[in-house]
Amino acid sequence: MSLFSVEGKTVVVTGGSRGIGRMIAAGFVDAGATVYISSRKAAEVEKTAAELGCVAVPADLSTPDGVSTLVEAVSAREERLDVLVNNAGATWGAPLEEYPEHAFDKLWGVNVKGVFYLTQRFLPLLRAAASAEDPARVINIGSVDGIRVPALETYAYSTTKAAVHMLTRQLAHRLAAESITVNAIAPGPFDSKMMAFALDDPGTRDAIASSVPLGRIGRPEDMAGTAIYLASRAGSYLTGAVIPVDGGITTHG
Repeated sequence: MSLFSVEGKTVVVTGGSRGIGRMIAAGFVDAGATVYISSRKAAEVEKTAAELGCVAVPADLSTPDGVSTLVEAVSAREERLDVLVNNAGATWGAPLEEYPEHAFDKLWGVNVKGVFYLTQRFLPLLRAAASAEDPARVINIGSVDGIRVPALETYAYSTTKAAVHMLTRQLAHRLAAESITVNAIAPGPFDSKMMAFALDDPGTRDAIASSVPLGRIGRPEDMAGTAIYLASRAGSYLTGAVIPVDGGITTHG
């Protein structure tokens, strides 16, 4: 078990009040880590934190003030940060002819700029945790839609998730010498607010599950397990990787 242990590590999970963020946060709490979760809606993130047994920090990470709020809250209580999970994100769907410019502006701010500037601001705490034997870890949540063309018309979403993957590689290259690894997880279909419009309908859910080579929707342990692997000693030699956790969707383009 020590190979995959994250016990005693300090972890920040953005967008941790629901969906994939909650799955990851719950996995780290159960594995003995000290976990901070952030989300824009204070009541929601505080409720989730109480349920999971972690610390809530309400913050809108699409804004500089929100980034500062989270960094300052964690810095006031911790001298080091072992794992930063950049999960907060947004999506937008509309037909090509109707796709609005402000969708690109919003999603670029949340999905890409938020990841970059939060990582930048947390560097002092990540550096304090980093060592050659046990690097500090940054885990960015991308998407299979940033790897292959999605079926839905989510132009800004798929574009920004592809940008997250490239940002992951560039940060990994830059920070490797400082013993900070940077990897991305590219989820397929999981139960989340972003997927609720499709997965809450039994017929659509069955159709999506049948399109996945492994024949099912992702489970919480699939996501938590991948994040814990990347944060543990087992994943300490991996950096700059984009790992599809998608039941095989990306095997057929």
